[in-house]
Parts: sequence; structure tokens; C-alpha cells
Amino acid sequence: MLNCAVIMGRLVADPELRKTGSGISVTSFTVAVERRFSRNNEDRQADFIDVIAWRQTAEFVCKFFGKGSMIAIQGSIQTRNYEDRNGNKRKAVEIVADNASFCGSKSETGTTGGYRAESPMNTQPAPSFATADEGDFKEIPEDDLPF
Repeated sequence: MLNCAVIMGRLVADPELRKTGSGISVTSFTVAVERRFSRNNEDRQADFIDVIAWRQTAEFVCKFFGKGSMIAIQGSIQTRNYEDRNGNKRKAVEIVADNASFCGSKSETGTTGGYRAESPMNTQPAPSFATADEGDFKEIPEDDLPF
């Protein structure tokens, strides 16, 4: 069986970092992804895809991305059933992010937080990705960042 999802688009709102009862970092956010084609003389449509990220991937997204930032997500599709406030049964479809990546230049991505440099002279590359596997992510003190 295969369950792979890869999307690239813009965040529709600032992601908010939360913690579970056991202290695990988690965030959920929505990415606006333009469709490949549009009908004649019409604006391109966009799909709004829900994403959930855990642990270091959640921390990475919340630290380096904000509303309007271009982001690439690689993960798997997950569904879950729930009951809304009115007692109606609903199904949620979301991507569980394994990796989150920067896309394009700093001006194109519109990123915020620790990524945005105040000096226009900054030409150092930004970190390229984070992964959900704890052993693959190395925390870098802010004093050691190249920008």
C-alpha cells in the first residue's frame, strides 16, 4: 500500500504551536494550493488543504512560517471521524506532515519569524527542511544561525 502526499502552497493563517498533555508539540494549519488549470477567462481555483504537524516539524513550521508563506509539505493522508457541536457525524481529511520545506527566495516565500532577516545584505541560505523523526532534527541555537 502507498499513501504519499506532496503539496506546495501558501499558509492561510499563522500556525499556532500547542502542546499535548504529555508535552508533545503539535500544530495544525491550512495551505491554499492553486489548481493546475483554470477555465477560460476565469481566475485559478485553489484548494484549501488541512495539515497537521507533530514534534520538531511543528516547531519548525511555527518558527519559520507565517500567513502567506510559501511552504512545501510531504506526508501522508489521514482521515478521522468526529461529531460536531450539533451531534452530526463528520469526516476530516488532512495531511500528516513528515517534512516541511521552504520554497523559492525569501521575498517569494513571505516567511516570518526567525527566518526573516532585517538586513538586505543577508545572503546566507535558510535551513531547507525539518523532519518528524526526532533523530533527524538538530536544534540550532539562534546565536549560531547564519542570518
